[in-house]
Amino acid sequence: MDAVRLIAAGRHALAQSGAAMDIVGEAWQAQALTQGIGSWLAVTGPPELRSEARGLGEAGGRGCGVLDTAALRGEGSAPDLPPRAAQLTGVADVRQALLGLQALLGEVGIALVGVACATDDEGLYWQCIESIDAADESSDRVRGVLRRLTVRERGSASGVA
Repeated sequence: MDAVRLIAAGRHALAQSGAAMDIVGEAWQAQALTQGIGSWLAVTGPPELRSEARGLGEAGGRGCGVLDTAALRGEGSAPDLPPRAAQLTGVADVRQALLGLQALLGEVGIALVGVACATDDEGLYWQCIESIDAADESSDRVRGVLRRLTVRERGSASGVA
């Protein structure tokens, strides 16, 4: 499935999440998708974006490591949700995918702030704080790829390769 559709599905799922653990699970899904899109662009995207995209994939991977929904429930060490990112087949429109991913990560951060403010569970609180930082780092990486994409497009428009 194309990245833009997966991002839209993630945004919808996050908007439908009400329980704290559902929101944390969707934050994990968003980071897994960030990792997948970054990795995909690093391997098959435009050469000028590959270095920045590799950093995006790494940031998404670190964000996945921060979120441990199953451990909070005492069920083990990994989220019990299959990653939406496993359905990623491509990134047809790089700019739209990155803009959508940036919006998703912003929404994840806002939702996690709500969870952190509403919980009395210290473990969940700190996990949310770390996850907010991870979403912010991933969002910074998305901005970096977007900047590189803009430079590439301006160079192409002016005839410079």
